[in-house]
Amino acid sequence: MFRSRTFSFDDPLQYGPAIRAADIEMHPTHAGPYRSSLVQCNLDSVWMQQMTEHNARVCHGAVIPTRTIIEFLADDGQAPIRHSGLEVTPGMLVVNDPSHTHRRSFGPCRFGTMSLANEVLAKLALSILGRELGGPAPVRAFRPKPDNLATLIRLHGAAADLALTDPETLAHPEIARALEQGLARAMVHCLADEDEEEHQVASPRHGAVVNRLDEVLAENPERPLYLAEICASTGISERTMRAWCQEHLGMGPLRYLWLRRMHLVRAALLRATPAGASVTQLACAHGFWELGRFAVQYRRLFGERPSDTLHRPPVDCRLPAGVHAPVQGVS
Repeated sequence: MFRSRTFSFDDPLQYGPAIRAADIEMHPTHAGPYRSSLVQCNLDSVWMQQMTEHNARVCHGAVIPTRTIIEFLADDGQAPIRHSGLEVTPGMLVVNDPSHTHRRSFGPCRFGTMSLANEVLAKLALSILGRELGGPAPVRAFRPKPDNLATLIRLHGAAADLALTDPETLAHPEIARALEQGLARAMVHCLADEDEEEHQVASPRHGAVVNRLDEVLAENPERPLYLAEICASTGISERTMRAWCQEHLGMGPLRYLWLRRMHLVRAALLRATPAGASVTQLACAHGFWELGRFAVQYRRLFGERPSDTLHRPPVDCRLPAGVHAPVQGVS
């Protein structure tokens, strides 16, 4: 059954949980009001999403292991991004590993994702190519043949445009079936090109270090952590942690942990009330002792003062309160 949904967000706390087939935590890295949008089209077998992000960010998370998930930059003029230590430019296709992945963008970014259940993809490959595709592997990126990738991007963009402007047309059974067949075939042909094209493969060893960092953070979701205690608990030296965080995240671990603490304190301010807590209490609880400096850095990153955030109506940051657009299509 076809379903499409369109969202717009003004808060990264709600953007990550809305992304399908993945568990993503998002941290914008530069100042200014936050804006992103998400278009989802779910056909019988194909799930696809188009994301438009106006803010540079770093994110990490895992994708579900029962589906093969690909992604690509949607615009030719986009700046490269870092994906699990790999540089990804327009014209490349990324195949995700179901374990943790890390992505870093450096400015506005528009990209698409698409997935098929592993068993469906295997059957399609046999029927279209007469052979199997490669099995699970670490995150890798390669350049499919230009015609194959152009077909995939064109069909993906057409589906996203229809979901935004005319979801009733896209919900017509024959139109949805034709689009799904075209997208699935284009995905198979692009993946088949991996055998013939030079590709990059993420280092499992390097990724394991950053994944261990994420595991420690996940075990302490609302507690600020510091580099020395993380290195002590993981047995990984600061030097190694710095080198491999720079490779995967495009920043050192101190910057990454600082961003996380800033977003934790913002979530705490959003949940609190002026009568129940103060900016000083919450800032100090998250390791920010120089309050004047904290206030300046907070405003640069989030576009408002900490006191402005505290005086907003309390929200549950786990719920999609930043979702503005209604659900569209057939549910």
